[in-house]
Amino acid sequence: MMNLPTQSSHSSTGARAAPLIFAVLQILTPILPSLGVGQPIGDQSDSVRTLITPAGWAFSIWGALYTGSLVFALFQALPAQRHNRLLAKIRWPAAGAFLGNALWALYTQSFGLSVISALIILVTLVCLLRIFRTIGTWPSRFTRAESWCAVLPLSALASWLTVASIVNIAATLRFHGIEGGESATTIASIVLVVGGGIAAIALVSSRGSPPYALVFLWALSAIYAAGGQRAAPVAVAAGLAAILVIGAALMGLRRDRAGQWLSRAT
Repeated sequence: MMNLPTQSSHSSTGARAAPLIFAVLQILTPILPSLGVGQPIGDQSDSVRTLITPAGWAFSIWGALYTGSLVFALFQALPAQRHNRLLAKIRWPAAGAFLGNALWALYTQSFGLSVISALIILVTLVCLLRIFRTIGTWPSRFTRAESWCAVLPLSALASWLTVASIVNIAATLRFHGIEGGESATTIASIVLVVGGGIAAIALVSSRGSPPYALVFLWALSAIYAAGGQRAAPVAVAAGLAAILVIGAALMGLRRDRAGQWLSRAT
């Protein structure tokens, strides 16, 4: 049975190196098709595009997400952060999330958006939601460095993976020939609203995380620009999901009586 890292091991050299190694790996893996290994993720996604697949421009956010991951990985590896309690809590889940992104890209480029790809992205999401919960319920205010180098990038990544998981599951169903027929539009719309509800719950419980809300709204706008232009019910569902996200973010911020989210971003 595998032994999990203990609290005393969280600040070890190996523990601090893991997020950095896997952050770099998740950036390098998607370039493998240019070396003749597998097919580009965009091509694999286009082959099983659904009504809730975001418009192509939305995926440009990966540039910011990769940069944020590297910033976090470098920040937590600094000797001065060896005994940082927040980083000790989120270091291993972050390493797991970065590794999950790398494995997902490797598998998807090689085999497409099958059920295995969905399972990988869901495990990755679990790692990120664990981080998001820790951040959202942290009992003290973050330092400015923690806000910019840990809270912002990891909250944004958690939000994008929430959307990506829903999109991946829909694409996986199509990959395996389960498309819903005449009910496909209705199913896609329901899934989108449910996704907005999940994000809303996360936002209320995290006291209205602005990075999470903004990234989710970015994804919804891209879904509206793609599937929403092809099917009116999807456009309505994207709007309803956006209302849920905005409302939950405002509700969460009102519960944040100490003003921690707003103060943490300054």
